[in-house]
Amino acid sequence: MRKKIITTIGVIFIFVICLMTLYESKNVENKKLTKVKVAEVAHSVFYAPQYAAINNGYFEDVGLDIDLTLASGADKVVAALLSNDVDIGLSGIEATIYVYNGREENYLKTFAQLTQKDGSFLVSREKIDNFKLEDLKGKYVIGGRKGERITKG
Repeated sequence: MRKKIITTIGVIFIFVICLMTLYESKNVENKKLTKVKVAEVAHSVFYAPQYAAINNGYFEDVGLDIDLTLASGADKVVAALLSNDVDIGLSGIEATIYVYNGREENYLKTFAQLTQKDGSFLVSREKIDNFKLEDLKGKYVIGGRKGERITKG
């Protein structure tokens, strides 16, 4: 008798778990994702957490469908924002200041800071063990942004 009661309780327990799982999966299927269009000024290693979150579905887990585009420059990010082509723009604070100083009727609102430093890296064609700044003497350094000069150390 005891074995029969335990078996019955076990079957009921499994049935309830199956129903709960089915109900939850239906809710996930019916969940509408909110589309958020994001423009970034450049592809950067600093945005790696964002790329990982998009690719691993973490935004979808919280109901967001991220549409990420490369705008290639703060001016293009601002243009996309002001024309309502995107919802969020990732660029430097200077873009917000330019629009504000231009006395635009619809100005931008900065709400977060992602990095505190310039996203520049010093790279070489060859590996340099124990690099020191003195190693740049006599070498050419090419700036990473449009308008930067090639300088000789």
